[in-house]
Amino acid sequence: MRVRVLGTAAGGGVPQWNCACPGCSGARAHPGWRRRHASLAVQAAEGRWYLVNATPDLGEQVEDCPELHPGPEPRRTPLAGVILTDAELDHTLGIARLREADGIEIVATAPVRHALLTGLHLGEVLITPYARLDWRPLDPGDRPLAEDSPLAVGAVPVSAKRPRYAAGLDAPDEDAWVVALRLTDRTSGRSLLYAPALAAWPDAFQRAAESADHVIVDGTFWSDDEPLTSGFGSRTATAMGHLPIDGPGGTARRLAALEARTLYTHLNNTNPLNDPAAPQHTVLRELGVEVAADGMVIDL
Repeated sequence: MRVRVLGTAAGGGVPQWNCACPGCSGARAHPGWRRRHASLAVQAAEGRWYLVNATPDLGEQVEDCPELHPGPEPRRTPLAGVILTDAELDHTLGIARLREADGIEIVATAPVRHALLTGLHLGEVLITPYARLDWRPLDPGDRPLAEDSPLAVGAVPVSAKRPRYAAGLDAPDEDAWVVALRLTDRTSGRSLLYAPALAAWPDAFQRAAESADHVIVDGTFWSDDEPLTSGFGSRTATAMGHLPIDGPGGTARRLAALEARTLYTHLNNTNPLNDPAAPQHTVLRELGVEVAADGMVIDL
């Protein structure tokens, strides 16, 4: 099973269109610093791929990934569907860019499906007039995406954090608003745990991380006070639903204790790790933790 990293940025990307912070200014001056919204492409079978989250950058991400290009028939595509970790706009707005398809398979938890259909009216306004929505449940059990597929997918609930637009919705399964994805190659037995949003580190997530071969997690903010010290926020990282990388409650040392290959994704534009020369990279290297890059490939 092959996994392609399509993007590694938090909401707004790097650079963000209305921001001149050091990270965004640096990305404008140095195109190699640029990061698209966090997403993966996962191979479910030969010529059959799923997106993990559908971002506003979806079109460009598909074009940059040769395995996702259509052909040889004019309208044949290897893109089979989308697996969602949550209902945030940055992870779901790209679904509208798939409306040229006859049908779109979406694998999601019950509250995420409810939010998209009731809060965003995705089926009613954006998609139904154009394409059919085929929903599949996402739950803790590792289920193959098809009988002949080596890829099995399971959800590890990590947070009850809702997107802002869903604040007043009545929804089932409150603890499944945000999940980590466990992607397992049933042939090799190897697995990848993907958690681009991590507000807490529950025991179930720890167990999943200990059994995974690759762990890619939320690296939105380097420190808990980064949103405050950057001048662009009024809440700490943890208050915004993202565990920081560094500090007493940080994730870096938790990752360093794992046997898996560990990487960060979902970097905010204020994160110093956007600068390849930042000293924070040395801190992570000494811990044996990496920062994922757009376009990197992981084979399981």
